[in-house]
Amino acid sequence: MTKLKLGPIPDDKPIKVTLELPADVHRDLIAYADALARETGQTHEPAKLIAPMLARFMATDRGFAKLRKEKKRPSSREPGPNSQTA
Repeated sequence: MTKLKLGPIPDDKPIKVTLELPADVHRDLIAYADALARETGQTHEPAKLIAPMLARFMATDRGFAKLRKEKKRPSSREPGPNSQTA
């Protein structure tokens, strides 16, 4: 059996977002939900897969991780928390 990138989906409090999907993406989302149900035994409506898919995508995007890491690192031109200005 093929190993899917998504595993069991935790139950979490959602934030409502409305979006439109192309018909072919929606069909693939339904097919993915069916495959996930067969693999994990959990059934989910296809729309519930969008958030974990986005989270997985962002977690595995090396470019995005690099940008987030750079943003958290203080710039050498910015004064640090203990620096004094005249």
